Amino acid sequence: MKTQRQQQIILYLTDRETASMDELCEHFNVSMNTIRRDIADIVRSGLAEKVYGGVRTLRKVSGFVPYEQRSLTPSPAKQAICRKAADMVKDGDIVFIDSGTTTVYLIDALQDKAITVITNNIEIIVRAMEHPGIQLIVLPGELDRTAHAITGKDSADFLSTYNTNIAFMAATGVSQNGGVTNSIPLEYQIKKAAVAHTEKPVLLVTGNKFGVTSLMTYAQLDTFGEIITDRTIPAPWLEKLHGLGIPVTVSATGAPVR
Repeated sequence: MKTQRQQQIILYLTDRETASMDELCEHFNVSMNTIRRDIADIVRSGLAEKVYGGVRTLRKVSGFVPYEQRSLTPSPAKQAICRKAADMVKDGDIVFIDSGTTTVYLIDALQDKAITVITNNIEIIVRAMEHPGIQLIVLPGELDRTAHAITGKDSADFLSTYNTNIAFMAATGVSQNGGVTNSIPLEYQIKKAAVAHTEKPVLLVTGNKFGVTSLMTYAQLDTFGEIITDRTIPAPWLEKLHGLGIPVTVSATGAPVR
């Protein structure tokens, strides 16, 4: 798929910062015309800019980091965010839980509630097995071992047949123009379906995700009924969210950024 190749180009550029067009042609084994079209799309997305003889990534572009590198140790900040999120859920709710290393702590916080959980998050599936009060619906599709998630068009189509009370969403970053982004094309349609078929989409992100751009925008900030974050959220971003009229809950973890 074209988007998959463009994702790999972004990851290649993120690792090296700059690359020549000839280098990209050789590395990805495609023609110069193909690389030019891909680079034009990437530049239009705001993730890179053309330089003499090649291209370079813009600052604060985030590529995909394998799950194991993002979850080596428990995160008190993410656990606190999930406890705040769990307070929004009541018995009988139907809840979608997105893939990611922040949302993984939700099941621990929801274990005493009688709810239905729909998810593509492998860690959520494993943890939910220990809590018989939680009815679990698992999305069909293809296993992405690097993301610990079920992905693909079948997942999105299946999710689109359900309506949920709350969808707890993760993100790779929140860009300067207010786009909520992710770095895995195969998860893009799932995230779009999740926010489209819920009464209340809720974004769960740590403060370091604000001002970060990734490959694909799956929603705008004003899509979300609430954002739950930690005290590391930069003050200008907090002011921006308040200006947009988006309710923000800040958990009492982490040193605040001034």
